[in-house]
Amino acid sequence: MREIRSGDVLVVVRIDRLARSVSHLLAVIEDLEARGAHFRSLRDPIDTSTPQGMFSLQVLGAVAQLERALISERTKAGIRAAKARGKLPGNPGLRERRPEAIRAVAAARRHVYLGDLIASTQTWLPTVKRMRPQHSWDDVVRVLNHKDGQRWTIERLRRAVHRLVRERMAEPHLVQRSPRRPPEDRLMTLVTGIAIADPQLTLREIAAQLEQMRERTPRGGRQWAASSVKNLLDRARRLGLVTPDLALGS
Repeated sequence: MREIRSGDVLVVVRIDRLARSVSHLLAVIEDLEARGAHFRSLRDPIDTSTPQGMFSLQVLGAVAQLERALISERTKAGIRAAKARGKLPGNPGLRERRPEAIRAVAAARRHVYLGDLIASTQTWLPTVKRMRPQHSWDDVVRVLNHKDGQRWTIERLRRAVHRLVRERMAEPHLVQRSPRRPPEDRLMTLVTGIAIADPQLTLREIAAQLEQMRERTPRGGRQWAASSVKNLLDRARRLGLVTPDLALGS
């Protein structure tokens, strides 16, 4: 999945070799479509590069939605029936604090958490790879939250990256300690991270982002000028943090 590029086709023998559920399959295919890639299963009528395959996928999506609704209704009916018999709803093992029940629930939650991470990696992991470990976790979180309107915290992002590293889905150096830098160097690395994360931004747009993030200028001011951003980026180029071909408009 990490090597898929635009125009590629991901081929599997059966659907169950790719996804653990219909909802997971739809999330993976949506990720592929966002990259401009397609998916094909040899033993199932799914090939997203053809109209028939897309139709089959839409049918699967409708079935998945119906399945979720039916499960919800059955769960509610089961709770009502249990209450009518005087029984408490929920897992008896958890209420009794049985170790095996607690371990089973914890394992299930870890499995779901990993699945959610995998489904969302394309929205945040590329930025992390570009910025870590040269930039602090705080700077990475600021860039992510202001670039895509996400809601990351430092602890949540660190936990997510550590989990992917343990699963060997991310490089170990991403969790290494970032070097200590003086305030001006921190601003330089922050501006560099914003520019690398979105090369289409102009100097004025980067300045506006810094103001929204309430970052003070190198002289302590609140209003950023495009020239201040350019000076920090020029310094980053001299230090080799930014490639010379990164050209931003004013």
